[in-house]
Amino acid sequence: MDILLWLVPTLAVTLGAMAWVGWLGRDGRGEVDRDVAVRRLARALEKDLPRAEPVTRARERSTGIAVRPTRDAS
Repeated sequence: MDILLWLVPTLAVTLGAMAWVGWLGRDGRGEVDRDVAVRRLARALEKDLPRAEPVTRARERSTGIAVRPTRDAS
C-alpha cells in the first residue's frame, strides 16, 4: 500500500485542475439572447451547402494471379 502513496500528489493536482477548469468554464460562455440564437440558427439553415461530388475509386491493379473457385468433392 505504501507504494501507492506517490500517486496522492498527482491525484490531488489532477482533481484540483479539473475543479478549476470546471469553475472557470461555467462563467466563460455568457448568455445569448433567445431571439438572437433563433436568428443565427435560421440563417445557418438557409445556407446552401456545396454538393459533394461522388468519389470514384481507382481500380486495384491486377497481380496476375487467378483465383479459381473450388470444385465440389461429391
